[in-house]
Amino acid sequence: MTASNYQASEERILAHEGGYTDGIHPFDPGGCTNFGVTIFDAKKFWKSSATCADVRAMPKPIALGIIKSQYWDVLNCDNLPSGVDDAFVDYGYNSGNSRAGKVLRRLLSMPATDWHVTAEVIAEAKRRDPVALVNAICDERLQFLEGLAIWSTYRNGWTTRVKEVRQFSIQLADHASSPVSTPMPEPPPAPAKPSGKGKIPPPPTMPVTTGGGAVAVALAA
Repeated sequence: MTASNYQASEERILAHEGGYTDGIHPFDPGGCTNFGVTIFDAKKFWKSSATCADVRAMPKPIALGIIKSQYWDVLNCDNLPSGVDDAFVDYGYNSGNSRAGKVLRRLLSMPATDWHVTAEVIAEAKRRDPVALVNAICDERLQFLEGLAIWSTYRNGWTTRVKEVRQFSIQLADHASSPVSTPMPEPPPAPAKPSGKGKIPPPPTMPVTTGGGAVAVALAA
């Protein structure tokens, strides 16, 4: 795994997040958002006094810096297996680092009392089949989203996003195991509309699974 996947992941995140949204939809918990950066993240990571007008005018490099420093780097994606990094960071950016980190730990049969991606988590992830782990992450993510009260509002965008993340992440995993001369995979087309940011707190009763079937077997230690 090298850091080279960051650029590809960044491009996909921006394609899925789209531009500015005013956050007035009654079921949107993210508030006004630009490049997927909510006003809450803007205040936390950029300007403590940020308003929706600031978010609308946010320079793209600011958003890219937040993606890199507060998601990709914080989630230690440079050290995850190729493909797993892409599926994992997109989950974190859409639903929060804490949820993504705990899900990864559970899928690796590790205690989920903490969400940070430690050296132990990295080592365990590298022991697994990366394609199976990508599928498990995407299966759990979709199951989680389907269990939310606002699923009917965002189902089309979220379903498309998880499908495209799965497809591209598997391509990245396959590319990493192929000869160096193999060209980088082409990402799937971006969705026509943003699919919603929504850093949504996980419902306390939502189980975390590997998606069952072959994926569960493949991930067994």
